[in-house]
Amino acid sequence: MSPLAPLLLRGLAGPARRLLVPRAQVHSKPPREQLGTLEVAIGLTSCFLCIFLPAGWVLSHLESYKKRE
Repeated sequence: MSPLAPLLLRGLAGPARRLLVPRAQVHSKPPREQLGTLEVAIGLTSCFLCIFLPAGWVLSHLESYKKRE
């Protein structure tokens, strides 16, 4: 490493330390309506199907992907 590298890095990092980073003001409120059991079940089922169904299909057809045609 060059002897000037620490000086250059210090020169680049100096202005970055003085920058103010805006902080998000995130506040949460209670939900207007509570979710029912059926709505939660439908949401979880749809997430499960969207994530695991394509992965399962690919894994079950893995042998056909390995074959050269």
